[in-house]
Amino acid sequence: MTSKTRVVVIGGGMAGARLAQQLGARPELAVTVIGEEPHAPYNRVLLAEVLAGSYAPEVIALPAPGPAVSWLSGVRAVRIDRGDHPAERRIVCDDGALVPYDALVLATGSNPVLPPLRGLFEPGGYDLPEGVHPFRTLDDSQALSAAAGPGVRAVVIGGGLLGVSAARALAARGAQTVLAHQGEYLMERQLDASAAKLLRRHLAGLGVEIHTECRVRRLRTQPYGPAATDRRAVRSVTMADGYELGTDIVVLACGVRPRVGLAQAAGLEVARGIVIDDELRTSDPRIFAIGDCAEHAGTVYGLAGAAQEQADALARLLSGLGDSTPRYTGTRSLTRLTLGGPGPLDLAAFGETEPRPDDDVVHLANAARGAYRKVVVRGDRLVGGILLGDLGTVGALARTWEGDEPLPDSSTNPLLHLLTNDGGS
Repeated sequence: MTSKTRVVVIGGGMAGARLAQQLGARPELAVTVIGEEPHAPYNRVLLAEVLAGSYAPEVIALPAPGPAVSWLSGVRAVRIDRGDHPAERRIVCDDGALVPYDALVLATGSNPVLPPLRGLFEPGGYDLPEGVHPFRTLDDSQALSAAAGPGVRAVVIGGGLLGVSAARALAARGAQTVLAHQGEYLMERQLDASAAKLLRRHLAGLGVEIHTECRVRRLRTQPYGPAATDRRAVRSVTMADGYELGTDIVVLACGVRPRVGLAQAAGLEVARGIVIDDELRTSDPRIFAIGDCAEHAGTVYGLAGAAQEQADALARLLSGLGDSTPRYTGTRSLTRLTLGGPGPLDLAAFGETEPRPDDDVVHLANAARGAYRKVVVRGDRLVGGILLGDLGTVGALARTWEGDEPLPDSSTNPLLHLLTNDGGS
């Protein structure tokens, strides 16, 4: 009887779950997932909807990988042993379990960035004060949901995609929400100043107070509890200019950083993320990496679309379904966000949104309707775009960009044609 190839996946998030679901159908593989979170896998993209109260946690659950996959939940991998002999290759877990592997996949994801603020941690420790929350996991979302409500004061630090989503969700809960962003305008990685202005106006209409070019310097806390000495709770945030905002909740949405500690300790090549090649292999040919922890061709994507494409490519490779061509050459990912409210706002951004000198740019804007469209064209190729408002054209635009296809011919203006004709969403 032929023994099965033992595939171990460290990480039970979106990338790891998608890979395990596909590999679990292969009878020649024995698949084990080591997942640190106690929950079943879930769609992290929808955490803001859980915070807003739009979805119950079970609604965002991902399909279960199936009974053929051994899923170790609530277990943390603490060491990778990369022995020369098969019997020496194993994962050491925090519960004492030893999990042997023939092929290992690191899908360890990323950690929230904690900004260098005075008062961020409890005195003499590494615990966050009561009321201070990162926003990265289902537990984070549920803790915020329990704390937020009408009349509760909340400050979100960070005006990127995550911070905007959190602020909108807290406002939907009825919280008095302030969004503090160090940059010149919101979501500067995806938007230009004109689009960000419309986004800011929309958030303000939802009741979010916004401060840009504003750096938070410290958190002020005070003791609480029966003895008033056991723990401290946040009471205000102080800006660099001395302005102080009273608050009950602080949400840290300052970006994420790839989780590379296991890989570093095991001696794998690490730059910003775990370095992988076109076969998703690390510097050890028996170890692979996918998702937010992986760095391919100098890029750490940190996006759900890239994680899914990497998981699919690795599933083909480990299942013996690949060919001799490179399995993964990068992802062309589109960022999309829907902000609710009386007049919902859809947002999509992709590719290079800042034009080069010889690029063609087309803008269509209607401030009264909160609509904005901008595309950047290089030669006969669409290289980037920003869309806000009614996004009926996003399907055609995304397919044109993702496929790197020539722009459609038009007897009038091909760029205007692209923006004003849907072609299917």
